[in-house]
Amino acid sequence: MGNLMGSWRYKEPSTVEECDSTWETDSESDEHQPGGEEEDSGISESMSPADAVRGAEHSDADEMKRSFYAAKDLYKYRHSYPVKIQLAENSLSFYPSPNEYRNLRFYLNKIPLVPDGIYIEEILTKWRGDYEKLEHNHTYIQWLFPLREQGLNFYAQELTQDEIKEFQSTREAKRRFLLAYTIMLDFFGIKLLDKNGNVARALNWQDRFQHLNESQHNYLRITRILKSLGELGFESFKLPLVHLLLEEALVEGTLPNMRHSALEYFVYTLRQHAQRRALLRFAQRHYQPPENFIWRPPKKKRIPASGSTVMKAGKNEVVERSVGKARSPREGRNNLEREADDMDERKSGEWKTAKGSMVLQEVRGRVDLEEYIETIPL
Repeated sequence: MGNLMGSWRYKEPSTVEECDSTWETDSESDEHQPGGEEEDSGISESMSPADAVRGAEHSDADEMKRSFYAAKDLYKYRHSYPVKIQLAENSLSFYPSPNEYRNLRFYLNKIPLVPDGIYIEEILTKWRGDYEKLEHNHTYIQWLFPLREQGLNFYAQELTQDEIKEFQSTREAKRRFLLAYTIMLDFFGIKLLDKNGNVARALNWQDRFQHLNESQHNYLRITRILKSLGELGFESFKLPLVHLLLEEALVEGTLPNMRHSALEYFVYTLRQHAQRRALLRFAQRHYQPPENFIWRPPKKKRIPASGSTVMKAGKNEVVERSVGKARSPREGRNNLEREADDMDERKSGEWKTAKGSMVLQEVRGRVDLEEYIETIPL
């Protein structure tokens, strides 16, 4: 056992803002962080959970307040559970031995889930389309989508860093994990389109969306699925799914009850700042009423001018071009906002999911889903 307190570095966030670095740089470059992954909060202004609620008294509290619980939970996830990392650094006995990798062994069909005694192959071959079973059984989801945190099924084991590495290097486990993902997507009325994680409405979308809009406990399942995708090597699958759900909730109006969960939880499972910002900008353009959208970037302090135009070093090229051409600070900001919107529109083209029966076709003409999954490089 190492000196646990001697090297303790983690500081528990105490405000919503300390949990959220989405707008830390407010640029699409993220040049200071490879890949734009979240590393620290970078928060300069603080607001307590109570202040956040008081500031929303003019509107519906449940819709407007930023949940500190949600922000803190997603902060820990995006930062790979810093307390667990610190404990692992200070204790050689913190993680289980390799033969206790119950999540991996479950996905290799060597042990059943507990307490039901069901093997993964039975779920993959017999549960698809059994919506009653998928809806009312509450023990399987922690086994299908494991995390480094405890769920409602206390028989399920939390993931560890070592087990994650083993899982990601095991083709059979990843193949079954993707099949489990497609089963849950189908349960929600969604279809996996390709190896990049793009999704669209499934043939059964109308019935399933109606159920999903009314059965809100499934929003917790979606959050867990998104987290698990990131843990087990499918981080890139999150963006298409969250964008589709936001589009259905805010634009199409098929999932209106989901919009708060999508903005408070789903978006913040994404680890890259730029992706979260793009999703929130998309949501802000479609949110009604617009004045109630509270996930916008915080107000920035004015920088005293020294000369005609003051620019911080390292600013995004779009910012430099917009301000450089501006005839006034107001016009410069308007140009910047227009260019940012144009950039979002161009990016959103990559996510657009076609609607209507014309696109509800089998992926590349394949009928057998498992055969298709076999072709995905893992």
